[in-house]
Amino acid sequence: MAEQKRDYYEVLGVPKDADEAALKKAYRALAKKYHPDANPGDKEAEAKFKEASEAYSILSDPEKRRQYDQFGHAAFDGPGGGGGGGFYGNAADFSDIFGDLFGDGGGIFGDFFTGGRRSTASANEPQKGANVRTSVRLTFEEAVFGCEKEITVNFKETCTVCHGTGAKAGTNPETCPTCQGKGKIVQMSRTMFGTMQNVQTCPNCRGAGKVIKEKCTSCNGTGYNQKRKTFRVTIPAGIDNGLSVRMAGGGEPGLNGGDRGDLLVECIVSPHPIFKRQDTNIFSTVPISFARAALGGTIRIRTVDGEVEYTVKAGTQTDTRVRLRGKGVPSLRNKNVRGDHYVTLVVDVPTKLTQAQKDALQAFDDAMTGEGNSRKKGLFK
Repeated sequence: MAEQKRDYYEVLGVPKDADEAALKKAYRALAKKYHPDANPGDKEAEAKFKEASEAYSILSDPEKRRQYDQFGHAAFDGPGGGGGGGFYGNAADFSDIFGDLFGDGGGIFGDFFTGGRRSTASANEPQKGANVRTSVRLTFEEAVFGCEKEITVNFKETCTVCHGTGAKAGTNPETCPTCQGKGKIVQMSRTMFGTMQNVQTCPNCRGAGKVIKEKCTSCNGTGYNQKRKTFRVTIPAGIDNGLSVRMAGGGEPGLNGGDRGDLLVECIVSPHPIFKRQDTNIFSTVPISFARAALGGTIRIRTVDGEVEYTVKAGTQTDTRVRLRGKGVPSLRNKNVRGDHYVTLVVDVPTKLTQAQKDALQAFDDAMTGEGNSRKKGLFK
């Protein structure tokens, strides 16, 4: 007896009234997680990928979804059920789903689905180089106001001997005999879902379309020499912990004449002993004496711009929060717009008192309880 299929909505993890955007989002997540290229040799992942793809192919088609909602899996039983062609019949749409997830052209998905945008593209076309990632540590103030930092990374420069060809002087790269210069090998296979086209990078030339018989002795055939290079990075005001600054052209060299990748500098912001940050707002706590809280008066509050004066109202209670407008962090989108600084005023209760101080507080307490209001209790009662 054949194994009963799971409900398509259950497979994608969406409710039955899910719209197109919800379906696409759910399928993207599952396909990225279980795609065979990301799980080589994992049969269970491959099965889940096929199951999710089948579910999406039905539910993303309004007519097929209507039939499924009415008749369930029975609507697609039998020869060519549901319109024939298997669930890869609309493979170009699958490729479009992943175009912005795995890079231009759908990445691995563009090659996987028959009819995808990369299925006819040449593997040895110009490709942008990979990005290089590094990090820089900033103080709290450097992140708030921005700064400039020097970053030193490994950088591949074009070999001055072979000028990037990788071939020994006096020789040239030759057309790869395995892929005939295409840089890829296309394999067709039949599955229970129909004929699938699998495009793989040529193992002989590694997608270059050319092979080097005599390698350059300076770069060992890579076309590049690795050196340490220093970049001066401008950190924008308002950068937050974990965000990255992009340095165009600071990454790996491109393939087949493609542009270099970028250098991505992740900013790691050190914690501040006083200030805490949330988005563009800053928070801090300032202790004030009981007398200042009761009588009011001027106090000085530390901000990232320096100390500012603030007038405390008479009768201020502990944990009162005050707002210093425009004393927060600049917005990354508009450096002229800043958040606020929120200060929590906490009444500082002394733990050690001299006898004179105790007598003075006792006298104050007696005065408070002797004003004719018998329901009031003193500070120490």
